[in-house]
Amino acid sequence: MSDGIRVVLVDDQVMFRRGVSMIVRSQPDLHVVGEAGDGEEAVAVVERERPDVVLMDVRMPVLDGVQATERILAAAARRGERGPRIIVVTTFDLDADAAAAIRAGASGFVLKDADPDFLIAAIRTVHAGTAVVAASATRALLERFEPARQRPAPPEFGTLTARERDVFAHAAKGLSNSEIARTEFVSEATVKTHISNVLTKLSLRDRVQLVVFAYENDLVDRTA
Repeated sequence: MSDGIRVVLVDDQVMFRRGVSMIVRSQPDLHVVGEAGDGEEAVAVVERERPDVVLMDVRMPVLDGVQATERILAAAARRGERGPRIIVVTTFDLDADAAAAIRAGASGFVLKDADPDFLIAAIRTVHAGTAVVAASATRALLERFEPARQRPAPPEFGTLTARERDVFAHAAKGLSNSEIARTEFVSEATVKTHISNVLTKLSLRDRVQLVVFAYENDLVDRTA
């Protein structure tokens, strides 16, 4: 059980949870190590099992998926850990709950009627450190459902070099690595290095959180 990706499933619908469990368990590199029927139970299961990835329903009794995501990642941060990658499972594409979950620290979302192969790919993708939702879609989500929280740029933003700020600006607008490379006339490998440095300096989990950071600190237009 030490090898492979450890997954926790969270959903208040037992039948849906069982169906997803069957899909996940069909893969030799994926292991379901826990299940929960509400957000509060999810926090406890994640604390006990320390999974790599959590599939988190949004609308649940007792504690919803957004609040559960916040608590799980906050607990990990207090321990000085990264915490699990969280994929929020929603019924509707581009809805306010998905936007709230992204703000809370989720690495993306999938629809409940997603193709099983897509779901499996999503789990492997976030485990590898890549967000499920593209940065451009993340920005669209935030602009549609969440007002920008305009405030001064935090001190850590000042630690970025001029080139890192340029790359940050492009990434915050949703450009891919290849698009940034063409714009800046550098290789994709160089872009990846800059992105990695930016994420480290700003203590961000992935590119989705980079967009959230830029949006909340009113840095998208400022660095454009």
